[in-house]
Amino acid sequence: MKKLIDLSHTIEDGMVTYKGLPAPIICDYLSREESKKHYADGTTFQIGKIEMCSNTGTYLDSPFHRYEDGKDLSQLSLESLASLDGIKITIPETITSIGQEFFNNIDVNGKAVLIETSWSKHWNTEQYYEGHPYLTENAAIYLRDNGARLVGIDSYNIDDITGKERPVHSTLLGSEVLIVEHMCNLHNIPQHSFEFYAVPVKIKGFGTFPVRAFVKTC
Repeated sequence: MKKLIDLSHTIEDGMVTYKGLPAPIICDYLSREESKKHYADGTTFQIGKIEMCSNTGTYLDSPFHRYEDGKDLSQLSLESLASLDGIKITIPETITSIGQEFFNNIDVNGKAVLIETSWSKHWNTEQYYEGHPYLTENAAIYLRDNGARLVGIDSYNIDDITGKERPVHSTLLGSEVLIVEHMCNLHNIPQHSFEFYAVPVKIKGFGTFPVRAFVKTC
């Protein structure tokens, strides 16, 4: 039987996704109490307001995130975001630097490649921000050259952030291979035989935005 499995963190007021970036502010623009004066007795509405950095929660990076002339969110095709044939690669928890050897002899052509590191278990803790697993540049080159369409990871960043270069973002986004970071629940999905979905809001001039990432098992 087909099943939908959520791979997204819940966005909450005050939640820090990436250290140094502001947490979202979520509040009422129009509260139910204030709405009473606009409607008939017993009829109320809530209109919410959010002030949020685009890199919040589980989010997708488009080429524009890295490259000025790259496609922004509004220019991404639905075919690149939805109903993607998926494969999961499980990485031992003892591994921090994820090299090409974890992908050798695996067919990634045309697929959403989801990398399970189990780092998401540290979500909402100080440990989440330090010493996270990441892809090496060689791994990114291999995934790009072998036709991956999207790469997702349940870690703090797909790149090693101890230096100033971001070779994985540069390699993948430079070839329009989309990236999804800060995923969760990857332990709940199979290794293959699933479709992946990660559709952001269609915003012109934005390179990154939260998604409700999920898989549909086949």
